[in-house]
Amino acid sequence: MKRKPKEIKEKSPIISEPGITPDVLSSRGGLNLFTRYIRSIGLGHRLETLFGSLKKSGKGQPVIEMFKQLLCHFVDGTSRHLAHFDVLREDAGYAGTIESSQAWLLSSHAVKRFYKAFSWPRLWLFRHLLQELFIWRLKVTKPAIIELFLDTMVMDNDDAEKRHGVQPTYKKRKGFQPLQLIWGRYIIDMVFRGGKKHSNHGDTAEKMVRHIVGKIRKKYRKDVPIILKLDSGFFDQDLFAVFEELGIGYICGGKLYADIREHAATGDGTAWNRYGNSRQEWEYIEFMDRRGSWSKCRRAIYCRPLYDGDQLVMDFARDDTVMYTNIGMGEAIDGLLADAGLASLRNAEAIIEYSHSRGRDELVHRSFKDFGHEKLPFKRFAPNAAYYSMMVLAFFLFEAFKEDVCAGIVPAAAYPTTVRRTVIDVAAKIVATSGMIILKVTAAVWKSVQFDVLWERSGSPPRLVCA
Repeated sequence: MKRKPKEIKEKSPIISEPGITPDVLSSRGGLNLFTRYIRSIGLGHRLETLFGSLKKSGKGQPVIEMFKQLLCHFVDGTSRHLAHFDVLREDAGYAGTIESSQAWLLSSHAVKRFYKAFSWPRLWLFRHLLQELFIWRLKVTKPAIIELFLDTMVMDNDDAEKRHGVQPTYKKRKGFQPLQLIWGRYIIDMVFRGGKKHSNHGDTAEKMVRHIVGKIRKKYRKDVPIILKLDSGFFDQDLFAVFEELGIGYICGGKLYADIREHAATGDGTAWNRYGNSRQEWEYIEFMDRRGSWSKCRRAIYCRPLYDGDQLVMDFARDDTVMYTNIGMGEAIDGLLADAGLASLRNAEAIIEYSHSRGRDELVHRSFKDFGHEKLPFKRFAPNAAYYSMMVLAFFLFEAFKEDVCAGIVPAAAYPTTVRRTVIDVAAKIVATSGMIILKVTAAVWKSVQFDVLWERSGSPPRLVCA
C-alpha cells in the first residue's frame, strides 16, 4: 500500500504581503560616521577657502554641502553613474544619514554643472589640498623617515565612447595615465594626464618631487630622511641630479642593457652575496656604473632570484633586476639617515628590500580602483580631471577615516569593499524626538562593529590645522 506523504507544518513566520513604512530608514547607516568625521576634522573651512569662488550666486547649495555629497557618493560606492544622484534625491533616509536636507540633495544635472565649472587653475587647488592633508597626516603619525613612491596608473577607458585624452597606453589599452605620488596607503599628489604620457613625460615628475620635498622641509621637519622609490620608467640622469640636489635618497629600477648583463655574467663568483626572506632568496652584486651620457658614476646593484619558496629558479626563468641609488654614496641623505639612527638602511640588503617593496606600494592603485572606478563620465578632459581629482581626495579622506576611526575594528590594509560591507552598509533608523535626531542601529550591529566606539572616534579625530 502506497504511503501518503505527511503534510509538513511550516513553523517559520511567512510574510504575507509588502507594505510601505513612514519610518526614515537607511541601508548606509555607517555613512553618517564618515560625514561626522569630515565635519569634525574641520575640512569645511578649507573647502570654502579654496573652492568658494565656484559659487557665482547665493542660490543653491553651499560649496561645502556639494563637496560633502560628492565625497559621500564615492565612499558609498553603490554606483559610478551620475544618474544615481537622481535616485538618492528621493531617499529621505540617505539625506538624514549624511545630515543634509532632502531639498538640498544634488541632482545629476547639478553634479555635471559642478564638474564642468572647474578651470585648470582650480584643478591645481585639489593638489594644494592633498598636500595640506599629507602634512596633516605627517604631524599626526610623526614618522622618523618618509618613504615615497612615484608611479603612473593606467585607467582603462578602452570601451568608452570618444573621450578627450583617452589614448593608447603601455598596457595596450586606451585610457588615461595619471602620475601619482604615494606615501604608505595615501595618494598625496597627482597629475591627470592622457594615456600616451609616459612615466617621465616632460618635467612633471621633477616639479612634483621638488614641490613635495619643499613642503615637507618647510611644514614638517627639515632633517627628516626622505627616500623616493621609482621604477625604470624614471631612469633618467637629469631626475637623479635633481634628487641629489634636494638631498633625498632614491632607489630607481634600471634597464638591463647588454653590457650590464655581460658584467654580471663575467663577475667573480666570490663577489656575489646572498639575501633572502621567508619567501624568496636572491643573489646580488654591487658595482659603480656610468651610462654613456652620464656625468658621473652611480651605485648599482644587480639582483637575480635563486629560490622562490622551495623551488629553485633556473637561469632561463630568472627575472633579473638592476637598481640605482645614491644611498651609501656619502651624500646628504646618508647623514640624515645616520642622525635618525637608520644608518643600516645604507646596506645593499636594505636597498634591495626597499626596491622590492614597490610591489606593495602598487597595491594602492588596486585599492584606489576598488574604491572608485576607471571609467570616467565626461567627454571633455577638464571635467574628467575634476572628477578624478575629487575621487583622489575622497580616497585620501577614506584612508584617514579608516586609520582614525576604524582602527582595531577593520584592518588598516583592508580594501574599500571590505570596509563598506563591514562599517558603511549597516541598516539604520533615523528618529526625531524631543528636539534631537537619533541614529538607531540593531543590537547585532552595535556589538559586531562596536558602533559606540566608531561614533566616539568619528566625533573626536585629529583636527586639520593648515599653517
